[in-house]
Amino acid sequence: MTTATPDPDTLTDSGLAPEGDGRLLIIACGALAREILDLRDRNGWDHMDLACLPAILHNTPDRIPDAVRSAFTRHHIRYDHIYLAYADCGTGGALDRLCEELGIEMIRGPHCYAFFDGIDRFAARDEMTAFYLTDFLVRQFDAFVWRPLGLDRHPELRDMYFGNYEKLVYLSQNEDPDLVARARTQADRLGLAFEHRPTGYGDLATTLDTWAG
Repeated sequence: MTTATPDPDTLTDSGLAPEGDGRLLIIACGALAREILDLRDRNGWDHMDLACLPAILHNTPDRIPDAVRSAFTRHHIRYDHIYLAYADCGTGGALDRLCEELGIEMIRGPHCYAFFDGIDRFAARDEMTAFYLTDFLVRQFDAFVWRPLGLDRHPELRDMYFGNYEKLVYLSQNEDPDLVARARTQADRLGLAFEHRPTGYGDLATTLDTWAG
């Protein structure tokens, strides 16, 4: 099964409904769709379907658990196994409690930055003054950062939001010189030093491999 990845705007605002009827469903954040579909196709996991929630939910994390519950309720009757490809993502443990209630597994960690970098490595770095971007967030920087913070209208607010940060760290999942250049430009826009840290798919790959059986 090979599926064309929807454009980033669709994954940001609309998500992605499952297109097949496999025995295993991954409910995921739209920000992870490219990576999950690539891993599925690369490994021949034809029994795996993907349902993505809108990535923009990250800007209102209190709404993520209800969206996950709704997706589970809508799809669970068709699947033998359902897994959740989210980290905590600012829900304050609510996703973990929901998974216990529903009897499903999720990816452990505070957010996708951590599991791309590797949970243990990320925790050991303890980078309190770093602002992180992934491939998806580089593509969707204006939709997730610049416009929601009002910096398109009031660039003078930049120091208020980012004055305590020292660097922008781009955790890249794929080798793409254009994305590196865009991330560097975004660091300049925020007045931050730039660091590029190639991570690949990190713990996302190992977790999906376990779930795929």
